[in-house]
Amino acid sequence: MSAASTNTRLEENALLNEAMLNTGLADFGDDIFREGLGVLLETLEGEAKLNDYGYEFAHRDILRNLENRLRVTEDQKRHPDILDVKIEKPIIIVSPPRTGSTILHHLMAQDPDSRSLATWECNLPSPPPQTASRDTDPRIAQWEQVMGSGHLSEREFKAMHPMGARMPEECLTLMAFDFKSQIFNYQFNVPSYELWLEEQDLLPVYETHRRLLQQLQWRCPRKRWVLKAVGHLWGLKEIFAVYPDVRIVQTHRDPLRVIGSLTSLMTLGLGMTSDEIDSSAIGTHWADSWIKALQKTIDFRDSGAVPEQRFFDVHYNESMKDPVAMIARIYAHFGIEFSAGAERRITDFLANNPKDKLGAHRYTLQQYGLDPEKLKQRYQFYLDRFDVDCSFGLQD
Repeated sequence: MSAASTNTRLEENALLNEAMLNTGLADFGDDIFREGLGVLLETLEGEAKLNDYGYEFAHRDILRNLENRLRVTEDQKRHPDILDVKIEKPIIIVSPPRTGSTILHHLMAQDPDSRSLATWECNLPSPPPQTASRDTDPRIAQWEQVMGSGHLSEREFKAMHPMGARMPEECLTLMAFDFKSQIFNYQFNVPSYELWLEEQDLLPVYETHRRLLQQLQWRCPRKRWVLKAVGHLWGLKEIFAVYPDVRIVQTHRDPLRVIGSLTSLMTLGLGMTSDEIDSSAIGTHWADSWIKALQKTIDFRDSGAVPEQRFFDVHYNESMKDPVAMIARIYAHFGIEFSAGAERRITDFLANNPKDKLGAHRYTLQQYGLDPEKLKQRYQFYLDRFDVDCSFGLQD
């Protein structure tokens, strides 16, 4: 155990008490979060091999989520009409990571009629944001300071995955309120937590997700939410149960590139919080995990539980070639007006944020002990279902 752990307590009661002391509040709402918190703490201590920074980061992150639960619960007790807010026809992007979903999300968020999760507001959601001050809220600077106090490897990490307090964030941050979120797997080397999470009933998590969207929309509404998270592939059934009029955009890319890129990203990211990282084990773990997620997604889509028209499939190469045209197609599919103002803002964003602006991301499968031919065979069911080209790392 790191020496830092003697000063940074990752013990449930200590964390709960610290959160209550810091906020002056005692009501965490329902107890749904306790199971996930317990599993997370157990795996952090048992397998994450946290370094000093890892203990500090884990303590700060868990404590913030607990304090947010206390504050949001208090907000909604004082203003019960928050829970009367209607979340109508959200667009949710679902995909494995590294499939172009982040840039698509950022572009669709440029539409002035769209509402995305700004990074600062889903990390600091209390008090509820207001339209007039959403771009000047002092919590923006507060979160920029938190992000600026990170690990020395963070600049390289940002070259692979853009970050910023005002930038759109994934729903994984909201799902962390219940401590049932893949975000913890991207922060800490806890594969057992991920395996546990894959078997959980996510309906209560998405009910919490809706309450948090209501919190954020209450005083800061727009026509529709545009949301995204890699973990949503595990919960399509639950998403439709909570948001019956949801519209789903699923992004696709050569899975060999996905696994190679993800393993590269994860090796760097997990290396911030642990000094003992096995990149080959990381690659194997996530190759297995996304096979299960994609199979679950296909099973749901092929079940006929919802009409296929509720989905729109986006292929990476086509989207990267002409992202504006792709967004126009998505809007047309779902019967949404693609205004001249939205197109102009998207075009301006692309001009100001060229691909590889923060540096190129290079990797191979072989450096992570992965065999491209065998990996392709395992993903063949997915390639066939969505007509995905797969050639990365294969011999001619």
